[in-house]
Amino acid sequence: MTSSKFRILAVSLILLAGLARAEAVTCGQDPSQFPQWLESFKAYAVSSGISRRTVDSALQGITYDPRVIKLDRNQKHFKQPFEVYSKRVVSPGRVARGKQLLNQYSNALARIEKTYGVPGPILIAIWGMETDFGAGSGNMQTFRSVATLAFDCRRTDFFQDQLLDALKIAERGDLSPAEMKGAWAGELGQTQFMPSSYVRFAVDFDGDGHADLRHSPVDVLASTANYLKGYGWQRGGSWEEGSANFDVLRQWNKAEVYAKSAALFADKLIGKQ
Repeated sequence: MTSSKFRILAVSLILLAGLARAEAVTCGQDPSQFPQWLESFKAYAVSSGISRRTVDSALQGITYDPRVIKLDRNQKHFKQPFEVYSKRVVSPGRVARGKQLLNQYSNALARIEKTYGVPGPILIAIWGMETDFGAGSGNMQTFRSVATLAFDCRRTDFFQDQLLDALKIAERGDLSPAEMKGAWAGELGQTQFMPSSYVRFAVDFDGDGHADLRHSPVDVLASTANYLKGYGWQRGGSWEEGSANFDVLRQWNKAEVYAKSAALFADKLIGKQ
């Protein structure tokens, strides 16, 4: 935290919240400091409006996970050439399964496109690429993973925001802390939303009262469409490379190889490739 930000907090009328924030954003290099940092973050979360009950339920007993740090330092898959990456993620079997799901959820996808302007093939493609249509959503504890990365100094501000939003997901009842499992960096659900994106874009499209991106494919597809719309998806537009919608796919995942593969997948689903 910069000294200017600290001074602003120090003169805040909510003095205790400001002090909690100041302490919470101090990252750590020594894992032995993690329990003390976690207590500071709990105070910050409560001062930010999260109930003590939710904070205790989600963060009680959370420990530092060195495996997460190792994975964070070793991200190489998006550096693969397009031909290599796309062959792996747009396999014939996955495309065949995608066509089945495009038909199975045709009514829901039609409603989703009417609401958000995003066509079914691109949503099915993202669903397949992210988690093989929900089969590989991940089983790592979200709160442990995100807390570890929030404590770490590499991207502490980003992940402290993610941790606070993960608590908001539990607070509003979309998922319980025990249900919040996913990938190593905290991605949740069948299309791998970071907690902040979950809070911003997840929708209850099946009408059960919860935006459930782990168990409800309809919520998953609609929320993915809502995300793309939120970043400027143009109704009726192309998703091919060079288009405005291709640029939106780059907002979903900044790796060009990912966006090109998603476009290829969607093309195969409609028989263009």
